Amino acid sequence: MSRSGIVNVRMVITEEKIISNIDKIQKLINPNNKKQIIQLEEDTYFKDLIESVKSYIIEYPKKKNFPSSVYNAAYSLVETSIKQFEENTKKVENLIKQREQNIILAGELTDLINAVNSKEEGWKDKVEAASSKFSEDIIENLGVVGRCKGKTSQRYQDAMKILNAKVTNLESNLYIEIDMERLEDSSRALSYIGIEVSDALKLIPAPEEIENVVDTQEVQNVNVENVATTEVQKTNVTKSDKNEAENIQVANANIPASDE
Repeated sequence: MSRSGIVNVRMVITEEKIISNIDKIQKLINPNNKKQIIQLEEDTYFKDLIESVKSYIIEYPKKKNFPSSVYNAAYSLVETSIKQFEENTKKVENLIKQREQNIILAGELTDLINAVNSKEEGWKDKVEAASSKFSEDIIENLGVVGRCKGKTSQRYQDAMKILNAKVTNLESNLYIEIDMERLEDSSRALSYIGIEVSDALKLIPAPEEIENVVDTQEVQNVNVENVATTEVQKTNVTKSDKNEAENIQVANANIPASDE
Protein backbone atom coordinates (compact mmCIF):
# COMPACT_ATOMS: atom_id res chain seq x y z
CA MET A 1 0.00 0.00 0.00
CA SER A 2 1.27 3.46 -0.86
CA ARG A 3 2.10 6.01 1.80
CA SER A 4 -0.69 8.31 0.59
CA GLY A 5 -3.16 5.45 0.99
CA ILE A 6 -2.15 4.99 4.62
CA VAL A 7 -2.58 8.71 5.27
CA ASN A 8 -6.06 8.66 3.73
CA VAL A 9 -7.12 5.75 5.91
CA ARG A 10 -5.90 7.59 9.00
CA MET A 11 -7.77 10.72 7.97
CA VAL A 12 -10.98 8.72 7.55
CA ILE A 13 -10.55 7.15 10.97
CA THR A 14 -9.94 10.57 12.53
CA GLU A 15 -12.92 12.02 10.68
CA GLU A 16 -15.20 9.28 12.00
CA LYS A 17 -13.85 9.79 15.52
CA ILE A 18 -14.52 13.54 15.41
CA ILE A 19 -18.07 12.99 14.17
CA SER A 20 -18.53 10.48 17.00
CA ASN A 21 -17.26 13.06 19.50
CA ILE A 22 -19.67 15.66 18.12
CA ASP A 23 -22.49 13.16 18.55
CA LYS A 24 -21.43 12.62 22.18
CA ILE A 25 -21.53 16.39 22.77
CA GLN A 26 -25.01 16.56 21.23
CA LYS A 27 -26.19 13.91 23.68
CA LEU A 28 -24.61 15.70 26.63
CA ILE A 29 -26.37 18.98 25.86
CA ASN A 30 -29.67 17.33 24.98
CA PRO A 31 -32.27 19.07 27.23
CA ASN A 32 -34.12 15.75 27.59
CA ASN A 33 -31.05 14.20 29.17
CA LYS A 34 -31.96 15.17 32.74
CA LYS A 35 -29.47 12.76 34.29
CA GLN A 36 -26.54 14.68 32.87
CA ILE A 37 -25.71 18.05 34.41
CA ILE A 38 -22.69 19.68 32.78
CA GLN A 39 -20.62 21.71 35.22
CA LEU A 40 -18.19 23.41 32.91
CA GLU A 41 -15.57 24.21 35.53
CA GLU A 42 -15.33 20.57 36.65
CA ASP A 43 -16.33 18.51 33.60
CA THR A 44 -13.01 17.67 31.93
CA TYR A 45 -14.66 15.01 29.74
CA PHE A 46 -16.90 17.61 28.13
CA LYS A 47 -14.00 20.02 27.63
CA ASP A 48 -11.84 17.28 26.11
CA LEU A 49 -14.54 16.49 23.56
CA ILE A 50 -14.81 20.15 22.58
CA GLU A 51 -11.04 20.48 22.39
CA SER A 52 -10.77 17.46 20.08
CA VAL A 53 -13.26 18.99 17.64
CA LYS A 54 -11.64 22.41 17.82
CA SER A 55 -8.13 21.03 17.28
CA TYR A 56 -9.22 18.91 14.32
CA ILE A 57 -10.74 21.95 12.61
CA ILE A 58 -7.82 24.29 13.29
CA GLU A 59 -5.05 21.80 12.49
CA TYR A 60 -6.62 20.39 9.32
CA PRO A 61 -3.92 20.97 6.66
CA LYS A 62 -5.94 21.94 3.57
CA LYS A 63 -8.93 23.99 4.62
CA LYS A 64 -10.51 23.93 1.14
CA ASN A 65 -10.56 20.12 1.28
CA PHE A 66 -12.08 20.01 4.75
CA PRO A 67 -14.54 17.07 5.04
CA SER A 68 -18.07 18.31 4.51
CA SER A 69 -19.41 15.65 6.88
CA VAL A 70 -17.38 17.06 9.78
CA TYR A 71 -18.20 20.63 8.81
CA ASN A 72 -21.93 19.92 8.69
CA ALA A 73 -21.85 18.05 12.00
CA ALA A 74 -19.89 20.84 13.71
CA TYR A 75 -22.10 23.52 12.18
CA SER A 76 -25.20 21.66 13.36
CA LEU A 77 -23.69 21.46 16.85
CA VAL A 78 -23.18 25.24 16.93
CA GLU A 79 -26.71 25.87 15.66
CA THR A 80 -28.16 23.54 18.29
CA SER A 81 -26.12 25.25 21.01
CA ILE A 82 -27.33 28.71 19.99
CA LYS A 83 -30.95 27.57 19.82
CA GLN A 84 -30.81 25.88 23.22
CA PHE A 85 -29.03 28.87 24.74
CA GLU A 86 -31.88 31.12 23.58
CA GLU A 87 -34.45 28.66 24.93
CA ASN A 88 -32.62 28.53 28.27
CA THR A 89 -32.68 32.32 28.46
CA LYS A 90 -36.45 32.33 27.97
CA LYS A 91 -36.89 29.59 30.59
CA VAL A 92 -34.81 31.53 33.11
CA GLU A 93 -36.89 34.64 32.47
CA ASN A 94 -40.08 32.65 33.09
CA LEU A 95 -38.64 31.14 36.27
CA ILE A 96 -37.73 34.60 37.56
CA LYS A 97 -41.31 35.74 36.97
CA GLN A 98 -42.62 32.62 38.68
CA ARG A 99 -40.30 33.21 41.63
CA GLU A 100 -41.58 36.76 42.02
CA GLN A 101 -45.16 35.50 41.79
CA ASN A 102 -44.48 32.88 44.45
CA ILE A 103 -43.17 35.53 46.83
CA ILE A 104 -46.38 37.51 46.30
CA LEU A 105 -48.46 34.37 46.91
CA ALA A 106 -46.50 33.66 50.08
CA GLY A 107 -47.48 37.08 51.42
CA GLU A 108 -51.13 36.59 50.46
CA LEU A 109 -51.24 33.15 52.08
CA THR A 110 -49.69 34.55 55.26
CA ASP A 111 -52.44 37.18 55.39
CA LEU A 112 -55.08 34.47 54.90
CA ILE A 113 -53.61 32.33 57.68
CA ASN A 114 -53.72 35.31 60.03
CA ALA A 115 -57.31 36.05 58.99
CA VAL A 116 -58.63 32.53 59.62
CA ASN A 117 -56.52 32.09 62.73
CA SER A 118 -57.97 35.19 64.34
CA LYS A 119 -61.47 34.47 63.01
CA GLU A 120 -61.41 37.81 61.25
CA GLU A 121 -64.76 39.00 59.97
CA GLY A 122 -65.36 37.82 56.42
CA TRP A 123 -62.57 35.23 56.53
CA LYS A 124 -64.73 32.69 54.70
CA ASP A 125 -65.23 35.07 51.79
CA LYS A 126 -61.49 35.73 51.63
CA VAL A 127 -60.73 32.02 51.54
CA GLU A 128 -63.34 31.50 48.84
CA ALA A 129 -61.88 34.35 46.78
CA ALA A 130 -58.41 32.78 47.02
CA SER A 131 -59.56 29.38 45.74
CA SER A 132 -58.35 30.24 42.22
CA LYS A 133 -54.82 31.01 43.45
CA PHE A 134 -54.16 28.09 45.77
CA SER A 135 -54.63 24.34 45.60
CA GLU A 136 -57.66 22.60 47.02
CA ASP A 137 -55.52 21.21 49.83
CA ILE A 138 -54.49 24.70 50.98
CA ILE A 139 -58.04 26.04 50.80
CA GLU A 140 -59.30 23.07 52.81
CA ASN A 141 -56.71 23.54 55.55
CA LEU A 142 -57.47 27.25 55.75
CA GLY A 143 -61.09 26.26 56.40
CA VAL A 144 -60.00 23.79 59.08
CA VAL A 145 -58.07 26.49 60.95
CA GLY A 146 -60.97 28.91 60.65
CA ARG A 147 -63.50 26.43 62.01
CA CYS A 148 -61.37 25.18 64.91
CA LYS A 149 -62.45 26.73 68.20
CA GLY A 150 -59.11 26.16 69.87
CA LYS A 151 -55.46 25.86 68.89
CA THR A 152 -54.58 22.74 70.79
CA SER A 153 -56.30 20.10 68.70
CA GLN A 154 -54.25 17.81 66.50
CA ARG A 155 -56.34 18.75 63.50
CA TYR A 156 -55.57 22.43 63.98
CA GLN A 157 -51.85 21.80 64.43
CA ASP A 158 -51.66 19.56 61.36
CA ALA A 159 -53.44 22.17 59.25
CA MET A 160 -51.13 24.95 60.46
CA LYS A 161 -48.09 22.80 59.76
CA ILE A 162 -49.19 22.28 56.15
CA LEU A 163 -50.00 25.96 55.66
CA ASN A 164 -46.72 27.19 57.15
CA ALA A 165 -44.77 24.68 55.05
CA LYS A 166 -46.49 26.03 51.94
CA VAL A 167 -45.51 29.58 52.86
CA THR A 168 -41.91 28.50 53.39
CA ASN A 169 -41.79 26.73 50.03
CA LEU A 170 -43.22 29.74 48.23
CA GLU A 171 -40.73 32.07 49.87
CA SER A 172 -37.69 29.87 49.35
CA ASN A 173 -38.52 28.87 45.75
CA LEU A 174 -36.31 25.83 46.25
CA TYR A 175 -37.33 23.95 43.11
CA ILE A 176 -37.14 27.08 41.00
CA GLU A 177 -33.63 27.79 42.25
CA ILE A 178 -32.59 24.23 41.37
CA ASP A 179 -34.03 24.56 37.87
CA MET A 180 -32.34 27.93 37.39
CA GLU A 181 -29.00 26.54 38.50
CA ARG A 182 -29.36 23.64 36.06
CA LEU A 183 -30.20 26.02 33.21
CA GLU A 184 -27.30 28.33 34.05
CA ASP A 185 -24.88 25.39 34.04
CA SER A 186 -26.29 24.29 30.70
CA SER A 187 -26.01 27.80 29.26
CA ARG A 188 -22.36 28.07 30.27
CA ALA A 189 -21.63 24.81 28.46
CA LEU A 190 -23.58 25.93 25.39
CA SER A 191 -21.75 29.25 25.37
CA TYR A 192 -18.44 27.40 25.56
CA ILE A 193 -19.38 25.42 22.45
CA GLY A 194 -20.36 28.59 20.65
CA ILE A 195 -17.06 30.27 21.44
CA GLU A 196 -14.68 27.38 20.80
CA VAL A 197 -16.24 25.53 17.86
CA SER A 198 -17.82 28.50 16.13
CA ASP A 199 -14.56 30.47 16.09
CA ALA A 200 -12.69 27.47 14.71
CA LEU A 201 -15.25 26.99 11.93
CA LYS A 202 -14.59 30.53 10.70
CA LEU A 203 -11.30 29.21 9.31
CA ILE A 204 -13.12 26.73 7.06
CA PRO A 205 -14.91 27.77 3.86
CA ALA A 206 -18.46 26.45 3.93
CA PRO A 207 -19.17 23.74 1.34
CA GLU A 208 -22.06 25.81 -0.05
CA GLU A 209 -19.79 28.81 -0.49
CA ILE A 210 -17.28 26.76 -2.45
CA GLU A 211 -20.02 25.51 -4.77
CA ASN A 212 -21.36 29.02 -5.22
CA VAL A 213 -17.91 30.30 -6.17
CA VAL A 214 -17.58 27.58 -8.80
CA ASP A 215 -21.06 28.28 -10.17
CA THR A 216 -20.38 32.01 -10.28
CA GLN A 217 -17.14 31.50 -12.18
CA GLU A 218 -18.89 29.26 -14.69
CA VAL A 219 -21.62 31.85 -15.21
CA GLN A 220 -19.02 34.57 -15.62
CA ASN A 221 -17.14 32.49 -18.20
CA VAL A 222 -20.34 31.87 -20.13
CA ASN A 223 -21.19 35.56 -20.04
CA VAL A 224 -17.72 36.50 -21.25
CA GLU A 225 -18.03 34.05 -24.14
CA ASN A 226 -21.46 35.41 -25.03
CA VAL A 227 -20.22 38.98 -24.91
CA ALA A 228 -17.20 38.11 -27.04
CA THR A 229 -19.39 36.33 -29.58
CA THR A 230 -21.78 39.26 -29.70
CA GLU A 231 -18.95 41.73 -30.19
CA VAL A 232 -17.55 39.66 -33.06
CA GLN A 233 -20.98 39.52 -34.64
CA LYS A 234 -21.37 43.28 -34.26
CA THR A 235 -17.94 43.82 -35.81
CA ASN A 236 -18.76 41.56 -38.74
CA VAL A 237 -22.08 43.33 -39.28
CA THR A 238 -20.37 46.71 -39.17
CA LYS A 239 -17.73 45.61 -41.67
CA SER A 240 -20.39 44.14 -43.94
CA ASP A 241 -22.44 47.33 -43.82
CA LYS A 242 -19.33 49.41 -44.53
CA ASN A 243 -18.34 47.27 -47.51
CA GLU A 244 -21.87 47.41 -48.86
CA ALA A 245 -21.91 51.20 -48.55
CA GLU A 246 -18.58 51.48 -50.35
CA ASN A 247 -19.84 49.26 -53.18
CA ILE A 248 -22.93 51.42 -53.58
CA GLN A 249 -20.78 54.55 -53.75
CA VAL A 250 -18.57 52.98 -56.44
CA ALA A 251 -21.59 51.85 -58.44
CA ASN A 252 -23.12 55.32 -58.31
CA ALA A 253 -19.87 56.84 -59.49
CA ASN A 254 -19.86 54.59 -62.58
CA ILE A 255 -23.42 55.48 -63.66
CA PRO A 256 -23.28 58.09 -66.49
CA ALA A 257 -25.15 61.35 -66.02
CA SER A 258 -28.51 61.57 -67.82
CA ASP A 259 -29.00 64.00 -70.78
CA GLU A 260 -31.87 66.24 -69.78
